[in-house]
Amino acid sequence: MEDKDIMEKELLIIKGVCDLYLHGTIESTTADVHTTFKDALNVSLDIQNKIYNLMAEKGWYKTDTVEQTKIDALKQKFQ
Repeated sequence: MEDKDIMEKELLIIKGVCDLYLHGTIESTTADVHTTFKDALNVSLDIQNKIYNLMAEKGWYKTDTVEQTKIDALKQKFQ
């Protein structure tokens, strides 16, 4: 398995972890549980960001650019 494939799998896993921690934070019934999930979410988001930045640096995570006119049209649509 190549490094790119491993990083893609890691990114998918950490995104899933972030989703679980987000829902745990939202649904927690006590302040202690809420804080624990929120802290874990923040750590996971930091890990996700590091993985993303590494992949983007290596050219493994490409993003599309959008023309400003399309952005402006979309903004106007939802105002």
